[in-house]
Amino acid sequence: MTRDEEFEDLRPLLFSIAYRILGSVAEAEDAVQDTWLRWQGTSTQPASAKAFLSAVVTRISIDVLRSARVRREEYVGPWMPEPLLTDPYEDPERAAELADSLSTAALLLLERLSPLERAVFVLREVFGFGFPEVASAVGRSEAACRQLAVRARRHMNDGRPRFEADRHEREELAERFFDAFREGDVAGLRELLAADVCLVGDSGGKAPLVAQEAYGAEAVAALVVFVAERFDRIGVRLESHALNGQPGAIFHAPDGKVLSVMTLDVAEGRIQAIHALVNPDKLAHMGPVADIWALSRAAMEGDPGR
Repeated sequence: MTRDEEFEDLRPLLFSIAYRILGSVAEAEDAVQDTWLRWQGTSTQPASAKAFLSAVVTRISIDVLRSARVRREEYVGPWMPEPLLTDPYEDPERAAELADSLSTAALLLLERLSPLERAVFVLREVFGFGFPEVASAVGRSEAACRQLAVRARRHMNDGRPRFEADRHEREELAERFFDAFREGDVAGLRELLAADVCLVGDSGGKAPLVAQEAYGAEAVAALVVFVAERFDRIGVRLESHALNGQPGAIFHAPDGKVLSVMTLDVAEGRIQAIHALVNPDKLAHMGPVADIWALSRAAMEGDPGR
């Protein structure tokens, strides 16, 4: 296998590591590209291309994350990761860990960790790297990495729901939710929501939002129906689609362009959280993005905009 072939064979793994550390498709792709350039500039052949390249992309991602922290602290409103349609890396032996670590909820929990804790958790807990490899990747001793892993694992476990739903339950609840969404059925939505459900919207200050946050089944159900009615008025189409390994939907404008995405966190037989993303910068990798400002004006004016 040539060096180029080795890199391409490992590209899905490298992207998956970078995305979980950064929560951004664009930044993860840039990190992989920088890793490729360093790979091309290396004259010696490492004993393990996987270990070497994983270490390089991890260090690059840590540096990017540290610089991104300032931008995220100044971010307008709640911050959410960029949606990922499919994870390019597949490993049947770690399928459960890989899927769980992709969810919006997990990525938001990872945001609470320091860059080093986050990198150690991703390499060790998600991808199953040994501590010698983890230590080499983050530039710390094995003992220090073990401590970082313990802290990261504790923080992640504390933030997870006590009882998680299996895939079938998530999909069944999501189907009922989006059916009720299409029908504008407040009672049907309320029945599916946890009493303390939260709805969080991410616009980054670059798109109109009905509300950045809403809490409680009554308020969230009413808000969701309000949005559904406005979407119906201007001909927005809902496409159920798994996002970040969890049930969700992509909303398309009448011209087919991407308008927004929504993901659902399901646990204990109810929807615990709804995440709505309308920031156009975070949707650009999914295709042409709709002019949400124009559509919002059309909805306010009662113009179907067709």
